[in-house]
Amino acid sequence: MAISPPPGPQQPEGQYPPPGTPPGPYPQGPYPQGPYQQQPFQQPHQPWGYGYPAPVPPVPVNGLAISALVLGLLCFLPGVGLVLGIVALVQIKKRGERGKGMAVGGVVLSSLGVVLALLMVTTGGARDFWDGFKEAANDSQNSTFSLDEGDCFDVPGGSLEGMTYDVDEVPCAGEHHGEVVANFSMSEGSYPGDSVISDTADDKCYTLQDAYAMDTWAVPDDVDLYYFTPTRQSWGLGDREITCVFGNTDETATLTGSLRQDATTLDADQLAYLEAAQVLNAAMDSVPDAEYVEDDLPGHKEWATRVSDALTEQVGMLQDHTFAPDAAEPVATLLKDLDSAQEEWAKAADAGDVDTFYVHYEKGLDLTDPEKTVTTREALGLATTPPTYGGEDGSADDGGGDPDLEV
Repeated sequence: MAISPPPGPQQPEGQYPPPGTPPGPYPQGPYPQGPYQQQPFQQPHQPWGYGYPAPVPPVPVNGLAISALVLGLLCFLPGVGLVLGIVALVQIKKRGERGKGMAVGGVVLSSLGVVLALLMVTTGGARDFWDGFKEAANDSQNSTFSLDEGDCFDVPGGSLEGMTYDVDEVPCAGEHHGEVVANFSMSEGSYPGDSVISDTADDKCYTLQDAYAMDTWAVPDDVDLYYFTPTRQSWGLGDREITCVFGNTDETATLTGSLRQDATTLDADQLAYLEAAQVLNAAMDSVPDAEYVEDDLPGHKEWATRVSDALTEQVGMLQDHTFAPDAAEPVATLLKDLDSAQEEWAKAADAGDVDTFYVHYEKGLDLTDPEKTVTTREALGLATTPPTYGGEDGSADDGGGDPDLEV
């Protein structure tokens, strides 16, 4: 926010402004007299002829009548306007002043204002109005951009990196620079620093992405998550909101069409399949940090247990849903692979040594190969091309690295 510079020193009262001061209003007060005393004009002779009678002064307008009319027209303080109008009518009658019409008008308009105010209080309209006013004020202060989940927008310059102060909302069907995945607010307190805000945005935006774009296969490889975060200056004004958005990794490219894949866009079969798949994906993503099983066999066995439990849950979720006839057979075939995979991952979790772990780990990994889900996905009308993560085929390293499986 640009802050205007403080005003300069004011002139001492009763003095002329210094040379070079632009013309304008000057302080009131006695100015110093010049070398000559100014005298009132004296008429040297009595004018000849007959004098004219002094004009009769007009009847004054009652000031309270004017105030009552103004308050009535503005609907401001209707109770005060009503009282002023009544008092004005009494004074006009006693003093013979003008302004009766204005006083009557003020009384009528203020009376209507009082009635409306009473109606708002009794029906809750005043509270709703005030709540709406506060909400609008908070929105204007606390949010850098008025963007909701699912909105698409353009940014000046086209880049989602660096600083920006405004965005233009546009239809998602056409080309656009970004699509809002989610909004969330940070906790109150002093400004935590750029790195803390960035880390928070990283962690939470990627988590919220799964709820917005449930079918990760439908997200193009050249699309990534970006986010708008508060600055130190906007934080001081109450801004706590972080906006997670999809954008193209190529600054010269745009997005076309919405990437939203959730309950608002999916049918019941697609939703049931993807909800079950996310259970396994979350377990797969919890792989230990150690690059090789040899470096942390207990950690990898715990991971294998999580994957085995997730497969059991996934199978149960798919079995509990009744799929359409066209998808029922492919889902049944997939369930057989998932059952077998669960057994292998369970054996890997019970392995007594690294070699035994690798034997069952590789079998379980093969049975959960994303390619085995393509037929089911095709029957459900979902994307059928597995995404690539690091490696070209998205497959896992045998050393126990992150398999990045999204089924």
